[in-house]
Amino acid sequence: MQKRTRRVGSIRNELIHKSREAALAAVQIFNNPNITFKSESYLVLMNISWTYLMHAYYRGKGIEYRYYKEAGKSRRYDKTKHGAYKYWELERCLNDKNSPIDNNASNNLRFLIGLRHEIEHQMTTRIDDLLSARFQACAINYNQYIKKLFGDEYSIEKHLSFSLQFSSISIEQKEMLEEQADLPANIKGYIQDFDSVLSDKEFDNPSYSYRVLFVQKTANKRGQADKVIEFVKADSELAEKVNKDYVYLKETEKNKYLPSKIVEIIQKEGYSKFKIHNHTTLWQSKKAKESHKGFGVEVANTWYWYESWLNKVRKHCKDNASKYKGGS
Repeated sequence: MQKRTRRVGSIRNELIHKSREAALAAVQIFNNPNITFKSESYLVLMNISWTYLMHAYYRGKGIEYRYYKEAGKSRRYDKTKHGAYKYWELERCLNDKNSPIDNNASNNLRFLIGLRHEIEHQMTTRIDDLLSARFQACAINYNQYIKKLFGDEYSIEKHLSFSLQFSSISIEQKEMLEEQADLPANIKGYIQDFDSVLSDKEFDNPSYSYRVLFVQKTANKRGQADKVIEFVKADSELAEKVNKDYVYLKETEKNKYLPSKIVEIIQKEGYSKFKIHNHTTLWQSKKAKESHKGFGVEVANTWYWYESWLNKVRKHCKDNASKYKGGS
């Protein structure tokens, strides 16, 4: 019994150490200015890191985390073709009732798992800056949980620093990032689909996406200009003022319309002969569901149209008023 306990502890400790090394490697690679394969490497390594962390936790709690089937009173374990046990992947670890990970951190991990599935078989471009807030949240969550589950001695917080850069972010660069012009359609669609099902509270939680608002500041006293980043408490007077000002600049969630709603709105505006089949013919002729056109989004296998498409339909009906207006 003592030998088995020692073996369990030995494997658990090895899992913890390898988990920690994978997390550190992920952060170091992402912060390396000479590497362009940042996001892909980060996603793979952090997935492994969290998986090992969860395996170490379940092993320490005596929870079986191998796949198996019940065979009478015994278990028949699933194995690879070479005879190795099949252990739970990260998503299965998160789905278990014994998972110690809170809902917001789980949302972050589920997003990154899905993103990894989208990019693992094809090259991607320009997602490092666009998704860095979620990568940052993942790293901070990991540091919190490795300390919470296994002790402060495993902390990696001294390695989680902000990378320096050689230039400031211009207005033109900011707008170029926001436009996401080069973001692959499958990635853009995946992000929109995942975010759309989250509540506002879940979306805004820093454990899901760690966003920091940077405001250029001129130091008033000597010694104050040494820190590149200065953090203030979220409930402080300064933070409240900044958030109040920032909210006016924040992009709001786009309204989404089902096809039947589009038709209803158009008919109420006087185009009573505009029917659902007219709408279908119109969007098909315009190839309006092509993702790069930005007229709508598919959520849970259902297509929703944005305001931009509604305006296109309005223009179409106005240009063809004799066809769609009521009367004789």
